Amino acid sequence: MKKVAIVCAAGKQGTCLVNEAIARGYDVTGFVRGNDKIANPKAKKVVKDLFDLTRADLEGFDAVIDAFGAWTPETLPLHQTSLKHLCDILSGTKVRLLVVGGAGSLYVNPEHTLQVKDLDSFPAEFKPLANAQGAALDDLRKRDDVQWTFLSPAGDFVADGPRTGKYILGGEEYFVNAKGESRISYADYAIAMIDEVENARHIRQRFSVIGE
Repeated sequence: MKKVAIVCAAGKQGTCLVNEAIARGYDVTGFVRGNDKIANPKAKKVVKDLFDLTRADLEGFDAVIDAFGAWTPETLPLHQTSLKHLCDILSGTKVRLLVVGGAGSLYVNPEHTLQVKDLDSFPAEFKPLANAQGAALDDLRKRDDVQWTFLSPAGDFVADGPRTGKYILGGEEYFVNAKGESRISYADYAIAMIDEVENARHIRQRFSVIGE
């Protein structure tokens, strides 16, 4: 049985990840802050802030999934600092670190010089978040001491969308499905993430996923 830790397990994406891993029979521990609750009673709960986590807290897990999110201007830098903290405490271990990423840093040209967030059509209100997540990915790419994986969702990332059980994997470039859509639910994204925990096909890589 795989042992999986999910950081920020009380959020919407964290909840989907917990549920998906539990459904597959995993031993799941959710790390949350304060009075945050984990919806699935089958998951173990540890109340501890991400920045207070130590190497000892994460020993013995096969994988740690980072579902951290920050959206306000003053908290956006935490995308980089929180990921650095997790990398530092997992440095040199065999514990995998899988990161819930964003779509703004996906490339839109074969040369990989232009990203989704650089397009004029990209919503201005989401650009600070996309820049913060992109900077965190840039930092992650420099780590050769951590077994990291970064999974970017579709452009339209639907929190309350249905769990269809179907998805399409991609690489570093933005792409669409047969309907011309870049869209996926949190629940289907969670399936792709837990599949990656099982299959380990993208070690020290960023890949992407959309719905069919």
